[in-house]
Amino acid sequence: MITLTSDFGTPYPAAMKGVLLGRTDARLVDVGHDFPRQDVRTAAFWLRETLPYFPPATHLVVVDPGVGTGRDAIAIRAGEHALVGPDNGVLLPVARRLAGDAALESYVVDEEALEPVVPAGESPPDPGEGPRSNTFHGRDVFAPTAAAVHDSDGLDAVAFLTPSDGPVDLELPAASLEDGRAVGEVLVVDDFGNVITNVPGEFLEGRDRVVANDEPVPVGDTFEAVLAGERLATVGSHGYVELDVNRGRGETAFELAVGDRVVLEPVD
Repeated sequence: MITLTSDFGTPYPAAMKGVLLGRTDARLVDVGHDFPRQDVRTAAFWLRETLPYFPPATHLVVVDPGVGTGRDAIAIRAGEHALVGPDNGVLLPVARRLAGDAALESYVVDEEALEPVVPAGESPPDPGEGPRSNTFHGRDVFAPTAAAVHDSDGLDAVAFLTPSDGPVDLELPAASLEDGRAVGEVLVVDDFGNVITNVPGEFLEGRDRVVANDEPVPVGDTFEAVLAGERLATVGSHGYVELDVNRGRGETAFELAVGDRVVLEPVD
């Protein structure tokens, strides 16, 4: 199985799938292609929360604002999974979770050693002269790499992969808990408008209400704990505190965006 994740929208993922289908018999599964454009941190969060539910697979990830620059293309072995994508940190949070107690193995792609991607009906170029777009490495670099990784007996068996000293890291920020209050920030806002913070859900245990950025809100186990249109604090499926609106949009009601500071305090 090869999963595909990108910020490409359409139709670019179809070209990646075309390359994959021409090089492997792997089952292809879309995680999503509508991630916020060039938002590495948001993609890293959702990958960490989504990919662990897959059986062992190769995960192709292309959220790549540095495409065409000197950043490396990499492959990582994380437990029973492999990840392929740009070396910009997007792979690290999920790689650590997938690996568990196992050590990560990281490799750099030698792009010049890749078999060129050529449209149907066209002849391959001479060695070293292959057409490779500076803006679409998802098709020309990452898809061929993912196919080879999937069909290999291990990353060390792929001829164009070279062991690296370690990929670019990305640590999702953690909230601080002190003096009975939590100080964190908005990690992401989902498509429903739910404001997902980095405050651990345990902060809400045993509380009926909290003060969120100086405004009291009720705590509920479900959206229906409050009337339609009313605000609440709850714990999302990822285990973090969310600031939401029942049948509405939390980011509008709380006037919060990704990266904004969030302070949660108990009600006296």
